[in-house]
Amino acid sequence: MRSTTDIPMSNAIVSSFNEIYTSYYKKSFFFAKSYVHDDLAAEDIASDSLIKLWEKLKTEKIDYIEPLLLTILKNKALDYLKHEEVKRTAFESMVDWHQQELSIRISTLESCDPNEIFSDEVESIIRETLKLIPEQTQRIFLLSRFENKSNKEIAELMGISVKGVEYHISKALKALRITLKDYLPLFYFFFYY
Repeated sequence: MRSTTDIPMSNAIVSSFNEIYTSYYKKSFFFAKSYVHDDLAAEDIASDSLIKLWEKLKTEKIDYIEPLLLTILKNKALDYLKHEEVKRTAFESMVDWHQQELSIRISTLESCDPNEIFSDEVESIIRETLKLIPEQTQRIFLLSRFENKSNKEIAELMGISVKGVEYHISKALKALRITLKDYLPLFYFFFYY
């Protein structure tokens, strides 16, 4: 013999939300969990579905509750799964992009030839770039990076402030970063302390 909870209820015999919750929460939870495979998500879907069902029962005459509840559960579980699919697709895209970027860094580093770092081409680019910057900027940069003078020593030697020295070094580094764009890792290796 079927229990009363197995008999489709009409809203005439449903008197409270607690009655709906008691009768249908467990079924709703297990139905949702069988699709979403996540306890917390299934709890939310079951609770939200029962609330939506209760709101409909307060405003409409429903002959059979279970088909309506199942429709609500189905739609909420579908919404959840579609949202999860979008999140997973976005995550996989990020992972793919990260993997590609990592592969590029690995292959670039593997092809890095230390002899090339000190090649005539790189030295020529540095020399030509330094010729293009103002003489004071060039002198300050050479003192800093090639004669290992501190900013304070350069400031005293050139008769300018330490901030002025920092400005000129920054200006030279910016010019070199542009001209050595194809050798960016080398740029950092040579010029950053």
